[in-house]
Amino acid sequence: MDRDQIRQKLGHNGTRLLSVIKWTVFSHLLGLFLGVMGAGFYHGIAFVTNLRLAHPRFLLLLPAGAVLIRFLYRLLHYEEDGGTNLVLSAIHAKDDIPLRMAPLIFISTILSHLAGASVGREGAALQFGGSIGNFVGKLFHFNETDKKTMIMVGMSAVFSALFGTPIGAAVFSMEVVSVGIMHYAALMPCAIASLVARQVAAKLGAPNAAFSIGTIPEFTADGAWRIVIVGICCGLVAALFCLSLHKGGELAERFLPNRYIRALVLGLIVLGLSLLIPDQTYNGAGVDYINACIAGNDRPLGFLVKILFTVLSITAGYKGGEIVPSFFIGASLGCTLGGLIGFSPSFCAAVGMGALFCGVTNCPVTSVLICCELFGFAGAPYYMLAIAFSYLLSGYYGLYTSQTIVYSKYRSNYINKETH
Repeated sequence: MDRDQIRQKLGHNGTRLLSVIKWTVFSHLLGLFLGVMGAGFYHGIAFVTNLRLAHPRFLLLLPAGAVLIRFLYRLLHYEEDGGTNLVLSAIHAKDDIPLRMAPLIFISTILSHLAGASVGREGAALQFGGSIGNFVGKLFHFNETDKKTMIMVGMSAVFSALFGTPIGAAVFSMEVVSVGIMHYAALMPCAIASLVARQVAAKLGAPNAAFSIGTIPEFTADGAWRIVIVGICCGLVAALFCLSLHKGGELAERFLPNRYIRALVLGLIVLGLSLLIPDQTYNGAGVDYINACIAGNDRPLGFLVKILFTVLSITAGYKGGEIVPSFFIGASLGCTLGGLIGFSPSFCAAVGMGALFCGVTNCPVTSVLICCELFGFAGAPYYMLAIAFSYLLSGYYGLYTSQTIVYSKYRSNYINKETH
């Protein structure tokens, strides 16, 4: 008796029950495995980051590290790396995700942080989790629809394990694929995998990403218009960040068409800029700087310097993603604006993180949830207000060109276009 005959015999209720059992089992298993891998990822990045901070001479690896990563991708016949774009494209059924993406992104992200490239880690997590999810879907002969769900499940699990925001992680993979709609069919498996992965990672020593911002201001009309200014500025800077990444890549390909020469030259530029700064503030993910901003301490135009470092690092070929750098940029911008508009710089840094993240990912629901998980639910009205304005003001720009804008941000119109 084949699967269709079994479904006919059991009827709709039986089919639903089988579906619940299937997704419960697979999301648990994927959550367990990716929780372990996410914790390993976290400890690996933490180890090489501490090593670099203790021995600044590792920064001298910046030119060679980019070349080495390019060579590794060529060695495994994966020079045309689409990164997170490939994961989103696979969910849209345009491309396949090779399993070799998982070890490649793991190793190259560790190398990137060892050398001091200005990259994050959650972008790598999305690629790693999506690759594993896709492999499991193919291994068990899932149909195309269920395979897409497995990719989203894998993305949620590693994001949650690595960053420690299981609610936001579960929703992010469903929201980031298509702006204007949510892939609710993946809600249950994504939620289970995200929660399981976070529990496993926590037991293995990967902490939650939580920040203390002190007293959260009471929501008032006066505070609301000040936060609207933060949201507007975050939307505009988010567009600038995305535009800089895309145009920077295009210019580099035009003037430095050879990948190895491009990696070497841009790596040397990042090294030169790093040596001009007395510390390593703009190297790596910059979590310490985010903490400083939330404590109310920022450097003038720090967000613009981080944009420059991140664009050069990613264009050179370094891996790790742009999500944590977007938190850095948002925290720096928010802290600066807080001092200018006479509102708590610490709180504005927190709001800026969520608003700029929304501007570059076009994921307002996820952004609100992540802010609540990181900073507490008491500030939710402020988070939502700033994120709403950032979402609109960032236009149709985004980190991921494979992300589809299904419905317009400004009218209830079906447009079905990719971000730019």
